[in-house]
Amino acid sequence: MNTNVETTNAISHYMTTVGQCARAASRIIGRAETRVKDAALLAIAEALEAATEALLAANRLDMDAGQTNGLEPALLDRLELTPKGIKTMAQGLREIAAQTDPVGEITDLKYRPSGIQVGRMRVPLGVIGIIYESRPNVTADAAALCLKSGNAAILRGGSEALHSNQAIAACIQHGLAAAGLPADAVQVIETADRAAVGELIRMAEYVDVIVPRGGKSLIERISREARVPVIKHLDGVCHVYIDDRADMDKAVTVAYNAKTQRYGTCNTMETLLVADGIAERVLPVLGERYRAAGVELRGCSKTRDLLPEVKIATEEDWYAEYLAPILAIRVVKDMDEAMDHIATYGSAHTDAIITEDYSRARRFLREVDSSSVMVNASTRFADGGEYGLGAEVGISTDKLHARGPVGVEGLTTQKFVVLGDGHIRQ
Repeated sequence: MNTNVETTNAISHYMTTVGQCARAASRIIGRAETRVKDAALLAIAEALEAATEALLAANRLDMDAGQTNGLEPALLDRLELTPKGIKTMAQGLREIAAQTDPVGEITDLKYRPSGIQVGRMRVPLGVIGIIYESRPNVTADAAALCLKSGNAAILRGGSEALHSNQAIAACIQHGLAAAGLPADAVQVIETADRAAVGELIRMAEYVDVIVPRGGKSLIERISREARVPVIKHLDGVCHVYIDDRADMDKAVTVAYNAKTQRYGTCNTMETLLVADGIAERVLPVLGERYRAAGVELRGCSKTRDLLPEVKIATEEDWYAEYLAPILAIRVVKDMDEAMDHIATYGSAHTDAIITEDYSRARRFLREVDSSSVMVNASTRFADGGEYGLGAEVGISTDKLHARGPVGVEGLTTQKFVVLGDGHIRQ
């Protein structure tokens, strides 16, 4: 009993120290010049590539432990580092370094009748706490985005990636030192104790924003218990709607890619909606391709009329984020019914329409209330890298403060600035 109390007190003291150090570092990184931040990012990229063998060895320890502990295939997929993945991490850092620095940008500067000028300046959020599972690449991506946007970062990865994250952290520390920035600008939590998460999400004195990345249970817990604002998404129930004015080749290609390009990601299509007027032509073709790829299909009664081997879909299937080779299919009357389905069962993540009708495409873009809405493109494009953000710290389906993939600009806010010349209010 005493040991538990001592452990709890030790974690609390450790996290308080981390928070204090992050707050102090945030004032330094917040005023750092762009060239200094970019130098750190480029140095981290070089360190990652130079440490490829060490990173792979550390990751192998995590992969072996994950397999021994029965980690789900989707999580193992996210956990694994490869030489190509390490190069991608390094390239993401270089892309972020090449981006325009938003910090200090003044926009909308206008004269007021009083003679003062009023505008808005983009500034860092301060200290960002990021809690994530499995994906060790998040450690590098999150650190880079926070550095570029002038924020200090506290990173808490999952216990299943502890060795990988610490190996990446060493590369980050090398880059910070090379650029003359404080080591505390990016801190990777060294303990796997879950009590550290509880402390982090309650440190409103030291942390300005929490970004959780992981399973639904983790994000629900963070949202429920946090005393710090949270940027998040809970589910990735993404839809592709094939309109009766779709091009067949585009429809088949996009719908197949949206499901099978990768199964365990939040932007993978989980429900396919097909207009009744085209279902008889497109579903048999898609059904054959999905079966060849090993995708289990679950459909409505109209779907099963066309594909008798398909399992009957239940109400729960329309809400499901499978993260697996399973797809729900529903035949709908028209685009309005498709949009009603998305509004009822969707998670406001990413939804797409396949159509050659310009007016319908515009309506879909306007009326579907999701963080990413697409026309004739796979939902798998809903990603910070694909959007030109270099990387993302996460995807937000909230409407405040950021929405969609959160990159450098999403990790800043704005303050009003006023320029005068001895002006006083009359």
